[in-house]
Amino acid sequence: MVGSRPVVRSFDIGPLMQLDAKVKRIGILLPSSNSVLEPLAAKTNVGSNISFHFSRLGVIDITLASNSINQFTLAAQYDAGKLLCDANVDCVIWGGTSASWLGLQHDIDFCTSFTQKTGVSAGTCVLEMNQIMASDRVKTYGLVTPYTSDVQYQIIENYKTLGFSCVSEQHYGGILSNDYASIPTAQTEKMVRLVAKKNPDIILIMCTNMRGATVAATLAPELGIPIMDSATVAIQSGLRLVG
Repeated sequence: MVGSRPVVRSFDIGPLMQLDAKVKRIGILLPSSNSVLEPLAAKTNVGSNISFHFSRLGVIDITLASNSINQFTLAAQYDAGKLLCDANVDCVIWGGTSASWLGLQHDIDFCTSFTQKTGVSAGTCVLEMNQIMASDRVKTYGLVTPYTSDVQYQIIENYKTLGFSCVSEQHYGGILSNDYASIPTAQTEKMVRLVAKKNPDIILIMCTNMRGATVAATLAPELGIPIMDSATVAIQSGLRLVG
């Protein structure tokens, strides 16, 4: 009714007020075009003593061209990640898979320099994936990505230098990062099933903007092959760092 007072609803904020003051805060630095990792973190059941906080690094496309590679400079990553320190986070995780084609040293340098400059522990999904592969004594893997063939080839070459052999791969061929989240889950499932035919020790879904969490959780027990979804592993990395 015109001229009537608005109705202000009251909410019970008691549970919010009772949150443990010792909540562990996980900071996740995302590619700006990523629309998968935040909702996945929100759905992750970690209890009331863990909270997730996000910052973004400008990322539009994924190619091997210099202008695309320059999106991932250490200076830009540091500046975007440092904003999370304003929220007193306990750790910062780089939630992008850029090191898979740029080279592992890129993530190592980011984590080392970030912690030296801020005193905050840092990790990345790719470093976490590689650590899991090494600890599980993986020799072969299948690779599923949304990337172009040349980016895919570079990832395979980088993993070869680490002692891992790609026995099967599927790539969607996309360039624009924003499009990766639109790849149907059924398509991702089909790609995983195809690489599973070569019976790799593990299957990697390498892109945190690809909806692979449900696919990995569903198909791993069916296929009898461990499946690592990079978005899920990014969250796991943060949980490990905060204990």
